[in-house]
Amino acid sequence: MTEEVGSRSVSALKMALISLLCIFILLSPCTAQVPLVVWTSEGYSLPALAEPSAGQIVAGGKLVSYLKSALTTSPHNVVLFLQDKLSIDDFTVYGGVFGNKQDSVFMNLESALETSAHLVLPALAWSAAESVEELFHKEFGIPALHTEPAGLAQLQLSSSQPSLLVISLPYTTGTQSKELLRKNDETIGDVLTLLKSRGIPYTAVYTGLRPSHVTEDTPISNTGGFSGRSLLQLPPETTVKPPVIFNSTTSGPCILFWADHLNVAFESKSFDLAPLTFNNTHPVALDGSMCNETVSRLVLNYNNVLDYKSFQVIFAMRKIFFPVSGRNWMVMEHVQLNYDGETALFNSTRGINTPAEYSFHCQRVSNTESPLLVPSSATDKATLWTLLFTEFQIQSFTVTENFAYASDCASFFTPGIWMGLLTTLLMVFILTYGLHMIMQLRTMDRFDDPKGPVISVPQNE
Repeated sequence: MTEEVGSRSVSALKMALISLLCIFILLSPCTAQVPLVVWTSEGYSLPALAEPSAGQIVAGGKLVSYLKSALTTSPHNVVLFLQDKLSIDDFTVYGGVFGNKQDSVFMNLESALETSAHLVLPALAWSAAESVEELFHKEFGIPALHTEPAGLAQLQLSSSQPSLLVISLPYTTGTQSKELLRKNDETIGDVLTLLKSRGIPYTAVYTGLRPSHVTEDTPISNTGGFSGRSLLQLPPETTVKPPVIFNSTTSGPCILFWADHLNVAFESKSFDLAPLTFNNTHPVALDGSMCNETVSRLVLNYNNVLDYKSFQVIFAMRKIFFPVSGRNWMVMEHVQLNYDGETALFNSTRGINTPAEYSFHCQRVSNTESPLLVPSSATDKATLWTLLFTEFQIQSFTVTENFAYASDCASFFTPGIWMGLLTTLLMVFILTYGLHMIMQLRTMDRFDDPKGPVISVPQNE
């Protein structure tokens, strides 16, 4: 009796475990996509459509946009090949890849794609694939006609009237899948040959109702909150801020200016001028700017900055010829702040200069650490301000549409290079001294013979 109760308990436990496993499998999330291929008959084209990025899954709304755009230039006789199951892995395993074209089971499909305009969506959400037929039905306003390839010859098709033909293709797993895919490809080839022989232009679509291979995926919420990059993840979109361009009235652009941040701080308040400076919607006003062959002046005008109604940042530059180098140089004479009638003046002649045909670039322009901006005097208002411009770049002479080669403010011999050189020289000196001392060692070349006279060695040897 005890053994019977024990066996029943074990059986119940096994059933509970099996049920729990089944529930876990059913509830586990998976990533299921099917490929979709669209192509037209020869002589027709598809509009230039941006193909989805690697790893992007095309959903219903995006699919509608693709199909509507394709139908603007492609024939309206649509042949929809719906296979029971299809995955991109089927093309990878059985297609003519890696140079094995003769072993491909998609010979007719590959031939059609080579000679016609086509669109390939490798990852279409299978829920959207189920609605492909409905999408064409709504677009044309006609019902879909499900037919067999053998009965296609009896249909009366017209190149001027739209039609929607749906041909179902089977699929099986296991060892017979390759041969069945080959037969499906022959069916596609027979249909296309029939339409071509009758002179009927067509738009063909090949996709599946379900994925034949499902890749399980673990959501980020179940991985301990991990939010790092994953395989095939799309890179984050980055927006590039346009540079400030000042155009002269005669020769086009004459000043280019760009920076990542333009931080100005007065006492404990700080403000970044970059969002107000580099944008296409409301570009900064450049009233007061000017340029000619020898002098350039860039004036950035703002309103309501740090409680100041009017605020200006002025960069004054001059072209100077230096006989030592034998060339013209652009030298920034000063950076000036004008705010509600007050003025703060920073000298910048020592650090901000470059050959006139180059642009000047510096990762950090500041009046604090390694200052390139120095207050004009100890009593100037500039001593109350803190400026920090990051990724600063400016060009005020010999300007074209883009920045010229950038002369960077960083010196060639950085502290790290100097430390490496000095350490290397010290090690070489120690090695040389050691070799020199070893070479000065001398061994005895005379030995005392106990049977002979005593050796006398002069002091000078």
